[in-house]
Amino acid sequence: MINSNNIIACTYTTVNGTEFNAINPATGELLEGSFTGADSTAVNQALKQATEAFKIYRTIGAKRKAAFLRAITGEINLIGETLISRAVAESGLPVGRITGEMGRTTGQLRMFADMVEEGSWVDAVIDEAQPNRLPIPRSDIRRMLVPIGPVVVFGASNFPLAFSVAGGDTASALASGCPVIVKVHPAHPGTSALVGSAISKAAEATGMPKGVFSLLYDNGYTVGAQLVKHEQTKAVAFTGSFKGGMALLKLAQDRESVIPVFTEMGSINPVILLPAKLNADYARLAVKFADSITLGAGQFCTNPGLILAVQSESLNRFISDLGRAIEAAPSAAMLTPGIWQNYQTLSQEILSENGLELIAKSNVINAEKVNQSVAAIAKVSALEFISNKKLREEIFGPWSLIVVADDVAQLEQAVQSLEGQLTATVMAEREELPQYATLLDTLTAITGRVILNGVPTGVEVCAAMQHGGPFPATSDSRFTSVGTGAIYRFVRPVAWQDWEDSLLPPELQVSNPLNIWRQINNNWTKE
Repeated sequence: MINSNNIIACTYTTVNGTEFNAINPATGELLEGSFTGADSTAVNQALKQATEAFKIYRTIGAKRKAAFLRAITGEINLIGETLISRAVAESGLPVGRITGEMGRTTGQLRMFADMVEEGSWVDAVIDEAQPNRLPIPRSDIRRMLVPIGPVVVFGASNFPLAFSVAGGDTASALASGCPVIVKVHPAHPGTSALVGSAISKAAEATGMPKGVFSLLYDNGYTVGAQLVKHEQTKAVAFTGSFKGGMALLKLAQDRESVIPVFTEMGSINPVILLPAKLNADYARLAVKFADSITLGAGQFCTNPGLILAVQSESLNRFISDLGRAIEAAPSAAMLTPGIWQNYQTLSQEILSENGLELIAKSNVINAEKVNQSVAAIAKVSALEFISNKKLREEIFGPWSLIVVADDVAQLEQAVQSLEGQLTATVMAEREELPQYATLLDTLTAITGRVILNGVPTGVEVCAAMQHGGPFPATSDSRFTSVGTGAIYRFVRPVAWQDWEDSLLPPELQVSNPLNIWRQINNNWTKE
């Protein structure tokens, strides 16, 4: 049985708001559970409790925070079958995908627990006093990262677990020492309720302050706007559309005290096919990219929505093989009726643009289900692509545009016309790469992750991962929303000058009681 009440400070709370139900996007049926949108009272109470909790949680200690994160993992595992079943029903995604996503969710919680427990992530830097320095003595200065305060996390439509209630944003914020208020995505309230219950139980079991976590529902935009504008909110994390991300940025910038909003707003993820690789491997490349384009009905922020190459016979063969693979690709339920409708509209509208030619679309449609994706690819000349900004906009779904250049110079011009991206992929033989140094430099300048001979779909959760890129892919290209680096969005540096050792945080004390890595007088050491 799912408890559909809002959660304020780890406590189920009745609110006054509009009720709504989840919908199975594959069948159109209403799912069990009536959820009530939060009101302004709930928003105020959640932020008040989070602010009070922050006074305790920010210095609660690494071992206790790590225990909390691991306890969340344990509680999620206890409800695994129920959680997977509900997430499948609310998203239309297959069991295998959701099972993998649950593993990713619990895995990143454990990853952050290990990171927090080890402790060196606080980036402690110490410059010891030099009282005899001439002409001016140097003070003792010690700096480290500290949490910034209550964080509002918006659940993502395309990852009901890994980018939602206990996803990477929440895990990294909690790891940093920040309480979290989650604004549930209305497409999967039941999934969110189950995970919210798991976090609340884990908080209670490990003795966390109650305000460390709240979960609020809304079937519209009112609650999200109130959360962003609330004076006690100190940061926001969002994964979704460009329109939604920009609306949140504007709300934050219009506040009396401006706060950071870390938005991931999508990308068309260009793929460059270099000639030698095409000549050697066009058939295998066609299959590989057909699979990547249609994976999850194309509903990945790293979907390869753009393929660029110089005209050649091998490119023609690649396009022909890719077209046949797309035609044979089965349809799949899209995440929501709204996302399906938006994909239908945009994928049809784009075909009316000058010079665009439809190459292929899926012929295998499941007529027994609703909101079914129709994979499609089209091609256009590089000249038309460069002159038409509309062709460089994301179409969220199983769509990709092939840009055909007359020569390498024109290919480089097409790449130079692109805005910021999450990923860029180069398919190449090793020996041909030196000829394209300028092109590779351009790709590095516009993206957060440059991939060689792989597909962009699939983001490894690890310390080295960069999931972010220049605007408009994200609002701040200096940060990542995946991997351990995600924690640095929710902290800020503070320096202590000339303080007695016993009054300093343990991370900065002379004896290094936590045994972490620190930079002392420009040398990294655990001494």
